[in-house]
Amino acid sequence: MRVEGEKRYALLLAARDSDYVQKVYGGYFNVFVAAYGEDGEKWDLFRVVEGEFPKMEELDKYEGFVISGSPNDAYGNDLWILRLCFLVQILYAMQKKVLGICFGHQILCRAFGGKVGKANGGWDIGLRKVKMVDDLSSCKYFQGLEQLPSSLSIMECHQDEVSEIPLGAEVIACSDKTGVEMFCLGDNVLGIQGHPEYTKDIVCNLIERLLDSNCIECGFAEDARATMEAADADRELWKKICKKFLKER
Repeated sequence: MRVEGEKRYALLLAARDSDYVQKVYGGYFNVFVAAYGEDGEKWDLFRVVEGEFPKMEELDKYEGFVISGSPNDAYGNDLWILRLCFLVQILYAMQKKVLGICFGHQILCRAFGGKVGKANGGWDIGLRKVKMVDDLSSCKYFQGLEQLPSSLSIMECHQDEVSEIPLGAEVIACSDKTGVEMFCLGDNVLGIQGHPEYTKDIVCNLIERLLDSNCIECGFAEDARATMEAADADRELWKKICKKFLKER
């Protein structure tokens, strides 16, 4: 039941909770709500990676949707990934706000006809500085932010990337590692390759897990940790950008 005046949002969780995040934060859902939620809102969790999706007749009660990161490939053909692409297309037709993070960013690209694949430069993990385009006047969610710098630091953890944005989309940030760090499609779709919601300890745990599974080498892991020791992510500004996108019409 929807409470009168209550704004409702949904997290489409595309990853299973790690033991670390479950123990420290109570699950990824709490990490996302802490980053993007505000008092007086209702947030619902749908574990799309496990086939749990919102019902079509209930989509209209939500103001916006957030698609999380995932260890899965956005270009894969698992049934839940195909269902997620279809859902994104429906939400776009309904003019709902959809924010995609990492895997979610790549899903948005795929759903609207862009191209996603393995990154030419391999893994990108740790703190990365992304450069904003010179003209952000068409992006309403950047307007009104005080002293928006020409570049922002963000946590990264990915080995796939957007290689070609959808027709009609705009690249709004890039880095020396990744050509499409952010893109938008109209006012209702925003993809971010990095993780505005991640804290340093979450990324450090990811690095340890990738090391243990031999996905990355020790030297690479040390370099990734060093980026986080040298500086901090612009988490508060990223959260403001994401909140403005999701919540302002």
